[in-house]
Amino acid sequence: MIVVKNNSVSKSARKVRQVTDLIRRKKVEEALRILRFNDKKEISIMLTKLLNSGLQIASDSEKYDLDNLIVETIEVNEGPTLKRIQPRAQGRAFRIRKRTSYVTVALKEA
Repeated sequence: MIVVKNNSVSKSARKVRQVTDLIRRKKVEEALRILRFNDKKEISIMLTKLLNSGLQIASDSEKYDLDNLIVETIEVNEGPTLKRIQPRAQGRAFRIRKRTSYVTVALKEA
């Protein structure tokens, strides 16, 4: 099993989960095809890079068949939230929460 992580995704976990649900338990080739034509481009590009990194690790180790790799699990967890302030009228301040997320992809041979 190959595990690849990205701990610096500047999108909320909820938005990333919408895309990861599309490719869970699919073959890697099919998952890359789904991501290529997905509307959420920034998230799709990040996930494509993660999958390509996993494929590179698999080809370097030479004990996996690249055609039979599937996306076994994808975990998306909430990362730290950056708290910012938006000035408003009459001296008030609104809080802006810039959410981040952690993504972990596990590839396995079918």
